[in-house]
Amino acid sequence: MPRTISPLRAYGFFWVTLALFLASLVGHWIFAWLTYSDEQAALGQAPEFAGYFVQVARDTLENWQSEFLQLIWQVAGLAFLLHLGSPQSKEGDERKEEKLDLILKSLHPDKAEGMIRELDRKYPRK
Repeated sequence: MPRTISPLRAYGFFWVTLALFLASLVGHWIFAWLTYSDEQAALGQAPEFAGYFVQVARDTLENWQSEFLQLIWQVAGLAFLLHLGSPQSKEGDERKEEKLDLILKSLHPDKAEGMIRELDRKYPRK
């Protein structure tokens, strides 16, 4: 009987990364507010949310464009495409599976077909 894994555990890396990302984003915006407030006080002006928002949103998007989006495309995009089953990843998996089937048939010619059917039933293709 296949063991089920909870979504929290199955996607643990994602959840930890998301938590770190959100914590850093919130921290960035909090410290940016403190800096903006100090700058406004030095100029003798009251801090306004609209000015703060424009400045911090610009800074955040500049950082994302230069660092985060590149990383997303290079790492997460590649992982996503491989997970979806790009032609390159499917070709490798199908070839490996066929090789394993041939090895199984050569080791157990009389039982191989039944064993392969049992494995296919136990681990269906998605």
